Amino acid sequence: PISYPSKKGPLLRPEDVRDVVDGIDDLGVLPRVDAVLTGYQGAPAMGAEILTVVDLVKQRNPNAIYCCDPVMGDVGRGMYVLPGIPEFIRDNVVRTADLVTPNHYELNFLTGRETTTLDEVVDASHALREQGPDVVLVTSVVTEGADPGSVTMVAVNGEGAWAVTTPLLDAAFTGSGDLTASMFLAAWLETGSPEASVSRTADVVYSVLERTTALRQRELALVAAQDDLIAPRFRFEARRVR
Repeated sequence: PISYPSKKGPLLRPEDVRDVVDGIDDLGVLPRVDAVLTGYQGAPAMGAEILTVVDLVKQRNPNAIYCCDPVMGDVGRGMYVLPGIPEFIRDNVVRTADLVTPNHYELNFLTGRETTTLDEVVDASHALREQGPDVVLVTSVVTEGADPGSVTMVAVNGEGAWAVTTPLLDAAFTGSGDLTASMFLAAWLETGSPEASVSRTADVVYSVLERTTALRQRELALVAAQDDLIAPRFRFEARRVR
């Protein structure tokens, strides 16, 4: 994992977020909002405010969807958020979300399971769907017997389950989960297809990470790789696994 020598700048307070959203609402813009996407939540109070914002957006546009990237932890690192956040996400946020994008570690926590095979990951994803979300994207899936030089994403909804496997790049990245969640949400809004969405997400994310690796950057090379967001250089096919 990448570490930084220092951290500076203010932390946004829940009331700051609400003030910004209220200002947007005053402009009459919220009915045009198609989706809300959230990632890292600094405290349970921020999570509670986010749920209030999601409710407001859905009041203004009943067709809007909420995509939650439940940022909590990862294999080898464990939980890296403040105490109380994982439980709040599990017990409150997930039930409100339409799409969730946990990594393999977070899927296990949210479902109380230990998954080591692709079938178990799909079963756990359906268990998570039973809590509220219609669509689950599981990232950084590593299963027994899998090629150690590869990594898999799995998209699951009521129609089935699809997986995409890409080479594992020998580098650590900051923001790859944020990019993955945003690309999957964008693809879902465009296609409504888990198969097309997970394939498109793999194409874009791998292309951006490959460019970042080539430039030896620690931060995602989003400017240098901006064309990959539209026309990714690498293509991967999703395979149906259930």
